[in-house]
Amino acid sequence: MAISSSGSKTKAWTVQDATDLYNVAEWGQGYFQIDEGGTVVVAPGGSAGPRINLKRVVDDLVRRGLALPLLLRFSDILRDRVRMLYETFDTQIKTASYKNRYVPVMPIKVNQQRHVIEELLEFGAPFGLGLEAGSKPELLISIALMGHRQGMIVCNGYKDAAYIETALLSQRLGIHTLIIADRYEEFETIVAVSKRLGLEPHIGLRTKLSTRGAGRWAESGGDRSKFGLASSEMVRAVELLEREGMLDRLECMHFHIGSQITAIRSIKEALSEAVRFYVHLHRMGAPLGYFDVGGGLAVDYDGSKSNFHASRNYTLDEYAADIVDALGTTFSAEGIPHPAIMSESGRALVAHHSVLVFNVVGVNEVTPRNPEDVARSIEAIPSPHQILRDLLEIYRTVSRKNAQEAYHDSVQLKEDALSLFRHGIIDLRTRARVEELFWAIAMRIWRIVGELDYIPDELEGLDRELADIFFCNFSIFQSVPDHWAVDALFPVMPIHRLNEKPQRLAILADLTCDSDGKMDKFIDLHDVKSALELHTPRKGEPYFLGVFLVGAYQEVLGDLHNLFGDVNAVHIVAEPGGYAVKHIVTGDTIEDVVQYVAYDKRTLMSGLRQAVEVALGRGSMTFEESASLVRHFEAGLTNSTYLEDAEMAEVLLNSVVPRLSERFPEPTPAEEGEVEASSPRESQKAV
Repeated sequence: MAISSSGSKTKAWTVQDATDLYNVAEWGQGYFQIDEGGTVVVAPGGSAGPRINLKRVVDDLVRRGLALPLLLRFSDILRDRVRMLYETFDTQIKTASYKNRYVPVMPIKVNQQRHVIEELLEFGAPFGLGLEAGSKPELLISIALMGHRQGMIVCNGYKDAAYIETALLSQRLGIHTLIIADRYEEFETIVAVSKRLGLEPHIGLRTKLSTRGAGRWAESGGDRSKFGLASSEMVRAVELLEREGMLDRLECMHFHIGSQITAIRSIKEALSEAVRFYVHLHRMGAPLGYFDVGGGLAVDYDGSKSNFHASRNYTLDEYAADIVDALGTTFSAEGIPHPAIMSESGRALVAHHSVLVFNVVGVNEVTPRNPEDVARSIEAIPSPHQILRDLLEIYRTVSRKNAQEAYHDSVQLKEDALSLFRHGIIDLRTRARVEELFWAIAMRIWRIVGELDYIPDELEGLDRELADIFFCNFSIFQSVPDHWAVDALFPVMPIHRLNEKPQRLAILADLTCDSDGKMDKFIDLHDVKSALELHTPRKGEPYFLGVFLVGAYQEVLGDLHNLFGDVNAVHIVAEPGGYAVKHIVTGDTIEDVVQYVAYDKRTLMSGLRQAVEVALGRGSMTFEESASLVRHFEAGLTNSTYLEDAEMAEVLLNSVVPRLSERFPEPTPAEEGEVEASSPRESQKAV
């Protein structure tokens, strides 16, 4: 639907208007900004550091031959997130004179991609970053990556004897492997396996708090939570370790009340309960020494700084200060040595560093671009049906005073027309005119109610009904599955043309043949928008959209609905005056995804050739046609599972000037002082 401007004088659109519209300054955390040219720029080190022009990166990657959609991972943001998390806790520890240190831990379930974990370990090495594993595969990955670093691995989840044996043996590599018992039975297994191997285990205990978290994952805490030991089980576990002479090996107490905890009050209540468990475990003879607060540090996806499920009502400073204060105050009063503080803040570490970029491949305009043209075309009909005359009267007379009544009447007339069509009384042309005029009326009503102080409930969702459908080259289920599964919100916006005022309201539809494959909920500062403000795509020019903050959980949770596979992923690092491509991880080809469901190229080609021979035998296909089909079929298996826009690639390639000095032109005067140079090195293929 077209967005109109009210009033005789329209204020000139600026990039600040775009920043406000998409709330970039709030959710972007300084990492994402809009430059004077109307393009999203990435500032991995904040406003003082280098800035990377996102549109230019995408253009360059397409010129390299990479197809959209693209997942862009900014390594420098990862570096900054690790540093910020550690330094915030370290500052609070020093301010409060806390007598121990902070240990950051990355749960690899949040993003198991090899390059991501390797970079986190590299960037986190000065801060003692550890890994958390919740399954056997994750444990093996952690051991392989942590082996030469001799850091910490925290073992969570359900464990059998083989899991525990592997964890214990990894200690011989110099790894501090901390086995967190989630159930009483695991204590028995840990004791038995460690005695058999002759190894002294590092044991932790997960307590089941009565306190529940806040947000979509509140069920992770509370008396009915999936993991953790109840009070009686904790007593039995301590008694077991004491009998076996292993109580001195109980060195950590852990709790977790849920991911994306939106309210600081829940965190404070959990801490007040957890510190008492720690005190009593210490009094029972457990030396402990580590206090693991688990995950839950939320990401402010919508920038509202509220306790809404897509936000949080606290800062990182407040989070760290409350933890340090709760532990320091209690343990000092009880005369207990201050333990090292651990947190498993994976979402906060990795969410910001990934951006999904895709192109718009088509638009279904539900409403007419010019409602007045529709009305005039109806007026030009010699003898229009009475329903059309009534709708035309509503269109001409709708006002602020009668907008709601006009909506009721137009809906009724549209339903009457549908009934007449079903009974064969009006023809298809008349029905089409009724629908066009109805949407023209709806547009006028929407523009009117947008100026009202109070909008009736039944008209609040009118923007969604009027929104165009922008068909986009991606899969919701593969790339942002949480939007479909749990109604998670992510910032979505164009990555260019932001110096132009958006003209359309839209919802986004993906490529899947599934009605759930759409995005129709978008962030807003005070609410959830049901439509997104976008520009009208220009013929022959690609229009790129970005989904931001997708670095946590989305890749690993993505599925193969309609056999749309992994997208191309590119690791970008900032360099003085430009950027470099560090890794390219190629996405799935059609051959890759069909193999996932037990087809292979040889079988498919054999089936095709048999069908071709039958067609040749009955004369329905020529030899030339059969050869062409076989070539296209075989070549298609090597293609991406997504749409490949040859026209877009040609446009971008034709825009390349052969001379390198002209490929990246000097900034215009308006861009002086904020140059986003692009001097990428050649990529290295990930293996």
